[in-house]
Amino acid sequence: MKDFYICDCVRQENKVITSTFVVVGKQIKPKKSGEPYLALTLGDRSGQLEAKMWDNVEEVLEAFEQDDFLKIKGLINKYKNRFQLTVHKLRKLGESEIDFADYLPKTPKDVDELWQTLANFVSSFENPHLKSLVQAFMADPEIAAAYRNAPAAKTLHHAYIGGLLDHVVSLFRSCDLMCNNYPQINRDLLLTGAFFHDIGKIHELSYNRSFSYTTKGQLLGHLIIELEMLQAKLALQPGFPDELKTMIEHLIISHHGQYDFGSPKLPMFPEALMLHYLDDLDSKMEAMRAHFDREAAFDSPWTSYNGSLGRPLLNTAKFLAPKKVLPPEDPAETSDPELDESPDPTPTLPGIETRR
Repeated sequence: MKDFYICDCVRQENKVITSTFVVVGKQIKPKKSGEPYLALTLGDRSGQLEAKMWDNVEEVLEAFEQDDFLKIKGLINKYKNRFQLTVHKLRKLGESEIDFADYLPKTPKDVDELWQTLANFVSSFENPHLKSLVQAFMADPEIAAAYRNAPAAKTLHHAYIGGLLDHVVSLFRSCDLMCNNYPQINRDLLLTGAFFHDIGKIHELSYNRSFSYTTKGQLLGHLIIELEMLQAKLALQPGFPDELKTMIEHLIISHHGQYDFGSPKLPMFPEALMLHYLDDLDSKMEAMRAHFDREAAFDSPWTSYNGSLGRPLLNTAKFLAPKKVLPPEDPAETSDPELDESPDPTPTLPGIETRR
């Protein structure tokens, strides 16, 4: 197990550390002199860290690629209020030196329990077509294995092994609660949309060594992939109503909610609108939680700027926590003989007594 994780940066600031990382990104850039330097994004299960190597770069340029594992010695410091690593030395790790559990973050929740919770929700569906369709996906061994392991995103939210399942179960619970408040909502249709809205992430993202996009994911995106997956399974569901098919497709392609966010259509019926807002809420709440965790060691209740949310965040738990009150100092313990000498008596003129 590693001795240093990226979350330890705050305790190791301005110190030289030696640790191992997975290479999430690698770029070769020119200095002002024209010589190359390395700009790396390093990862482990606690997060990601930008790194720069300025010296002896030619010796290691071809020694490793993205998704390789490195042992690195370097200085932890801050640049523009963000931690970075200045690399002094590095070498590529051999397969026998790698413990993959050190590098990919994983949900702390029980995946079997999450999967069973999902199955219980689906078994409560009243619409036989929607129940049969979702259960067909859950019964597919390849899809089920990927659904249980995939992250929900590369970096923005639920970016860990099991993140997709964690996100969808949370979304199911929110949808179920909201249906109690809005009885006009078709619960089965809404939950079906929640199940499918990000299922394409299992093919869009690669998550064996680090979180990155597959070629298919880069070229198509998860919305198109989801429509393809849906068509393939619907071909095995004879008599599936065309109206339900069209509504599920709309739930998928509209769930980002805005054209600027990648939705080719805006949500146009109540279940689609609710799916968008609840999905967005769950994503943002998780993004906040993760940001607070990353900066748990900081004393300030205010976090650094969160790029995905476009603002710094106030950690209300820290802000409202009782302030530490230091005990009063004991004068006997703090006295300094050289500073605490009795003052000189009031000077008087010869022959004149001081009035009392």
